[in-house]
Amino acid sequence: MVDVDVLVAGAGPVGLTAASELARRGVSCRVVDRLPARLPYARAVGVQPRTLEIWDRMGMVREALETAVPLKGQLLYVNGEEGPRIDLRLPPEVPYGFAALPQYETERLLEDLLIRRGGQVERGTELLSFEQDADEVRAILSLPGSGTEELTARYLVGCDGAHSAVRKGLGLSFEGAALPEEYMLGDVEVDWDLPDGYALRASRVADGQTDDILVCIPLPGVKRYRMSMATPPELSRTPPGDGDGVAHGLSGDQGPVPGIGHIQAVLDRLSPRSTTASSLRWSSVFRISHRIVGRYGRGRVFVAGDAAHIHPPTGAQGMNTGVQDAFNLAWKLAAAVHGHARAGLLESYDAERRPIGEEVVARTLRHVRSGIQGDPDDPETLMLREAQLLMGYRGSPVVAPGGSAPEGPAPGDRAPDCGGLLHALGAFPVRLFTLLREREHTLLLYADAENRPTSFDEVATAAARAAHGLLNTCVVLAPRLPDPAPRLPTVHDSLGEFRRAYGARGGEAILVRPDGYVGMRAAPADGPEVRTYLESLFAV
Repeated sequence: MVDVDVLVAGAGPVGLTAASELARRGVSCRVVDRLPARLPYARAVGVQPRTLEIWDRMGMVREALETAVPLKGQLLYVNGEEGPRIDLRLPPEVPYGFAALPQYETERLLEDLLIRRGGQVERGTELLSFEQDADEVRAILSLPGSGTEELTARYLVGCDGAHSAVRKGLGLSFEGAALPEEYMLGDVEVDWDLPDGYALRASRVADGQTDDILVCIPLPGVKRYRMSMATPPELSRTPPGDGDGVAHGLSGDQGPVPGIGHIQAVLDRLSPRSTTASSLRWSSVFRISHRIVGRYGRGRVFVAGDAAHIHPPTGAQGMNTGVQDAFNLAWKLAAAVHGHARAGLLESYDAERRPIGEEVVARTLRHVRSGIQGDPDDPETLMLREAQLLMGYRGSPVVAPGGSAPEGPAPGDRAPDCGGLLHALGAFPVRLFTLLREREHTLLLYADAENRPTSFDEVATAAARAAHGLLNTCVVLAPRLPDPAPRLPTVHDSLGEFRRAYGARGGEAILVRPDGYVGMRAAPADGPEVRTYLESLFAV
């Protein structure tokens, strides 16, 4: 008999995302973290638009928007000369922009969400070892103070960072290498007159090589930034690690930490404006590696976030990619716990997320060498990719075949947002993402004048049965189409935005997965495709 459905090792943004989504789905979950308290460091600070979309689906985007600050772009200076300004502009239909939020605030918001759903973090508790068989995972935990506990779980998720005990316990490869550079971080305030909301990258280049660099990311507060810069020789130290050869992350208390004088010295050399640094909240030295795990899990044990992939912080991709790992895994794991998952659903986590991890590692490594502005992609594609809006799962074993649609997103693509959806009882329109919030699979059935929803009731009933009830249905009516009999939830596409965003055809069914990707499209909706697809995911 198992003690808990899922054991999550690590209470950073990735582990908290997994635990919160599992708790929302009625999965019993224990979250353990070896640290006695949340670290007060602004480590990962960039929040991508796609992550804000995920937080919208999770039900915490309001709190995030109230806490974060907009990240408007980046100012570039080379050898004191101003370069082209990068403005972080996205198409108007993208609901959220780029944001900056200290990691400790991200963790606070996610932990608050977990607590509201009945969960908690067990701090000072470390996963020491585990073993698994075909039915369960048996783990040994080190408890606060002294003593150990033996725990049996159905599944184990390792979100325990670059030196992951879960990854090591699985014996997974972690191929890659360390970068030679060593950096220092500091959270400070400055008194310059540079525009608010813009990051700064200032460098000194000689003979085509960068030999000095300053990167400043705005944080909540007045003229407050997280700054990173090259480490001076007197602060250089042995790479962090625990004997695994992975030199990645903060050095903690393993040596002297940068003081305000070290940061001021770099500002004196590279800042485009004369300025004085003050209010040093924290500082550290850190190293960077690029590595990716051989596979994202084995049997009943999985890894996510830094336990699966580490890479340069260029473009703020790491934490955001890890959150998406956890979000992808959670709905599949919940289906397995409840006995609804068909064989292969859990295996699709590796099939879908490992290619994403490989791409992010390769891209960030390329950018650290040539700069984001040196990317060969056109500016619009570059911006959408950095926002993580182009990541998708075409060709996935749990996405319907037929890699393209006449218009709009194909199966495997991100499901876009749109506005102008008007309910018969509503005085004002809502956005599609509002209808999708905190829901499982959602079946969108589009009706126009030539294809009225006469058979939609049967389609919805068969789909819900195939998905074990883990499905919502919404009929979307073309502009000016009269309301049908009130059987299924229905909204009017009053501005035609849904039709344009999805290239919707009359009588078509579009299935949106719990993680906000299109799982399948079928026209006409009353064919066998919807039921067949859902039966490929869920046990009959």
